[in-house]
Amino acid sequence: MNKITLFVLLNLLITACTSSENKVKIPYYNTADFTTIWNADSVTHHIADFSFQNQAGQKVGLNTVKGKIHVANFFFTICPSLCPRLMDGMQKVAQAYAHDSSLIIMSYSVMPNRDSVAVLARYAKAKNINLPQWHLLTGDKKQMYNLARKSYFADENLGVAKDQNNFLHTENFILVDSQSRIRGIYNGTLATDIENLIADIRVLKEEEN
Repeated sequence: MNKITLFVLLNLLITACTSSENKVKIPYYNTADFTTIWNADSVTHHIADFSFQNQAGQKVGLNTVKGKIHVANFFFTICPSLCPRLMDGMQKVAQAYAHDSSLIIMSYSVMPNRDSVAVLARYAKAKNINLPQWHLLTGDKKQMYNLARKSYFADENLGVAKDQNNFLHTENFILVDSQSRIRGIYNGTLATDIENLIADIRVLKEEEN
């Protein structure tokens, strides 16, 4: 092999590696401190399976979002101030992808014992939440809180041991890719973060195509 051929091959290899690295523009997250990871091969954390009901009484689980991007948040229907702001922010995300069935929104109630299917249905109607890909979810409280804290890393004061008796509170929206890997965290009360989330969903869709 002559020097010119070797040089060409090395350039092709460098270009291929660079293209592969540049293809991933949104990081991965393995841990609750949200340390960024750029290598997909290093990802070990995935959202665990679950089984809840949505506002229509339909069973919803990990299979619902299999192969699709989803955004998760946590709320409760009688929340007087924060949750309305969060749900207004999520409504902007929903409307940005209103005709895109490949994006799913999962809004988990942190008061599932009170927020029954019927309560969630009334709440959805009052808040004009009518897209089929937006699920308001209720179910077993212990499973809900375990999923929130251990899978989505969704809570304040992360790292402090808690159980379902400790109220779950978070302003964060969590972006999850089609392979159930966490790819972003956003403050749902901030307009700039909502815009960043909408933009990152678009980038993630391009990455997965």
